[in-house]
Amino acid sequence: MQAPDPWGERLPRKLGLASTVAVLVGSTIGSGIFRTPAEIAGHIDDMGLFMAAWVAGGVVALAGALTVAELAILYPRSGGVYVYLREAFGKLPAFLFGWAELLILRPAAYGAIAVTSAEYLLRVFGVAGAEPLLGPLSRAQVVAVAMIATVAAINRRGVEFGAVVQNVSTALKVAALLGLVALGLLLSPEASTAVPAVAAPAGEGAFVLAMVAILWAYDGWCDVGFVSGEVRDPQRALPRVFILGTAAVVALYLAANLVYLRVIPLEQMAGAPLVAADVAAALIGPFGTTLVAAAVMISTFGTLNGSMMTGPRVFYAMAEDGLFFRRLAQVHPRHGTPSASIVLGAALGIVFVSVRSFAELAGQFVIGIWPFYALSVAAVFVLRRKRPDLPRPYRTFGYPWVPLLFLAASVFLLGNYAVSQPRAFILDCAVVLSGVPVFWLWSRRAPVSEANGGGSAGTG
Repeated sequence: MQAPDPWGERLPRKLGLASTVAVLVGSTIGSGIFRTPAEIAGHIDDMGLFMAAWVAGGVVALAGALTVAELAILYPRSGGVYVYLREAFGKLPAFLFGWAELLILRPAAYGAIAVTSAEYLLRVFGVAGAEPLLGPLSRAQVVAVAMIATVAAINRRGVEFGAVVQNVSTALKVAALLGLVALGLLLSPEASTAVPAVAAPAGEGAFVLAMVAILWAYDGWCDVGFVSGEVRDPQRALPRVFILGTAAVVALYLAANLVYLRVIPLEQMAGAPLVAADVAAALIGPFGTTLVAAAVMISTFGTLNGSMMTGPRVFYAMAEDGLFFRRLAQVHPRHGTPSASIVLGAALGIVFVSVRSFAELAGQFVIGIWPFYALSVAAVFVLRRKRPDLPRPYRTFGYPWVPLLFLAASVFLLGNYAVSQPRAFILDCAVVLSGVPVFWLWSRRAPVSEANGGGSAGTG
């Protein structure tokens, strides 16, 4: 009989170091690096400021990873951010995160990623994704629905099965980006100088909108925390995964953008929705466009798989605490997965992808998740005072300045977004706050069972 998990986790710990790194890297590198640079060029017309924005986004993501790594080893439990918020601030903020994941964050992520993957799969075969196929649904939407159902079936079958898909897709997408970078350095002429000699600096509003898109491209660094309850030897593995995985993504993104700028002038990049395809075509001819379309399809499919591995663990953790339907806390007796939570996540993603566009889905996800990232980073300060007794094999590098940097960036981003996009911001806040009465209803209906993870799992 297997010994009880020291942190009280019921899901089996089957993810090794390599698979856990693949979850982080694969969940982060999706379509963003292939298509976001064009959107950034539409907001920023100065080469130096363009690269500075990507560096700033990378610094913020790395600051978050350096901080959240400490929380992950304190509470290596399924649910990640949900668990950190519960332990630091109580059940209500944690529930509101789960509520936002349920209604906005996870379905929006599934929809945005799946639609992009479907569009590029169809492009590989020369088929127009926007053409109607089933009533109001386009071809891309129908294929996206099929993709969501497929990754749900894969991950319901077992975390090892999902990890195999994640490892393969991550290896392919990293190889594709590295190959593009290498070709750009070897075959391109001198760095492009076709940028206007004197460019007007981007306004604050334009820079904030550019940062929203960049943070969408970097998002995924926190996802591995959702499956930390299934990671072997978590206190050794998780800090390495968070820090080295995020640093590798930042380095790869900066290298890719330098190559883009070397081949495509910045003012032309704004009109190139798939800038990576234009770069490949310039380097190796029209066949390069097809190769990049295939790379984007594989990359985003891997990101979708990673998101399906991680997101449903939040619903599972909520149900374990008695704050959601108990059935969602059930572990499949043969596969060892939270199968009901996976089915729920897939169903919500299918609904969203059927009614929303990519831009709406991506923007809503970034702004919706960021307040909870900020609270997670703030949780390090709270838990240092609240639970100084817990062993911390890893302590946040650069504390307190690194987490404070992340919090300052979060306040800047959210404050400016609230001013520039007040209706969308208010709508997101309203959806999150609508969870307050639901929380009180569930709390009265099903009191939390301490044995099911309502309190701190022993880490001492």
